[in-house]
Amino acid sequence: MALVTDIFNQNGWGAIEFHEEIVERTVFRPSLLGGLGIFEPIYSRSRTIGVQLRGGAMSLIPTSEMGAPPVELEVEDDTVRKFDTVRLAKGSTVWASQLAGVTALPFEIQTRDVAAEIADRTRQILEDLELTMEHMRFGAIQGKVIDSTGREIVDWFKFWGIARPSVVIFELDKPETDVRKKCRDLKRQMIKAAKGAWTPGARIGALVGDEFFDLLVNHKQIKESKLGTERASTLENIEGFSSIEIEDIVFINYRGTDDGSTIAIDSAEARFFPIGLRGAFKVGFSPANEFKPFLNQRGREYYGLILPDTSGRDAFDRVEIYSYPLPVATRPETLISGKAK
Repeated sequence: MALVTDIFNQNGWGAIEFHEEIVERTVFRPSLLGGLGIFEPIYSRSRTIGVQLRGGAMSLIPTSEMGAPPVELEVEDDTVRKFDTVRLAKGSTVWASQLAGVTALPFEIQTRDVAAEIADRTRQILEDLELTMEHMRFGAIQGKVIDSTGREIVDWFKFWGIARPSVVIFELDKPETDVRKKCRDLKRQMIKAAKGAWTPGARIGALVGDEFFDLLVNHKQIKESKLGTERASTLENIEGFSSIEIEDIVFINYRGTDDGSTIAIDSAEARFFPIGLRGAFKVGFSPANEFKPFLNQRGREYYGLILPDTSGRDAFDRVEIYSYPLPVATRPETLISGKAK
């Protein structure tokens, strides 16, 4: 235990006892979707962002007699769809009274200055912002945008006028199920839905719940297909929240937030989405047009403000972080849901 002098206001007589063992409880913050790099950024100069939609329909050309006029190409009109970004904002006020006589490690530094506290609170807000973005990305791979309360902001299936694909039932509780064929069928379905945009480098990712993952890795067909091969060792020591690749589909036992609700996938469900499919996901960022210094500038991922006490008392400093994003699913027809049974 240390005796720490209160020198915030040159108070040499003020002292507090400080326990040197500090326990900081940290929570897990999922960031897997952000790390995949599947969301291409759009930095806009306005709150409204337009996306051009082309049908890309094709048709066979009928045969014709010599000298007959050629069949006229039917040109489809391009459709421009517009959407508005959302506003995320969070702040914190650092009061001088909160810092008086309180120290930070190491104890050679007897007072914690305002700059260090501002930096620490900025870091905490940015961590919350990244968690919020992961929550929005998690919604995007399901074809929607949802806010922190679970309220649906945009349904990308309705936005683009596309029917939601049927749920694929994997029947993993039945040993006779041909799991590999189900995987191949799902891949065929996604490739067809992507039309000509699918490239050899594209692949399929799947976020799956605990029950789905356990039934999958323990399924009779999956185990037997690896026995007697160099991949037999992969049947052992399969950890929770790991991944396994089957028929070019990467099944990821997704770890959401520890509360099991903020960002979470149902234990028996799976969410399939393309990885490496150009333009499948985008995220728009608009500028902070509510503040004059940033008016009509190119959008940034976030804006930081430090606001002093203008009353002349110098009683506080305030940090605020703003962001104006919107994750977009441009090809929701490639987003497929699955169930274990």
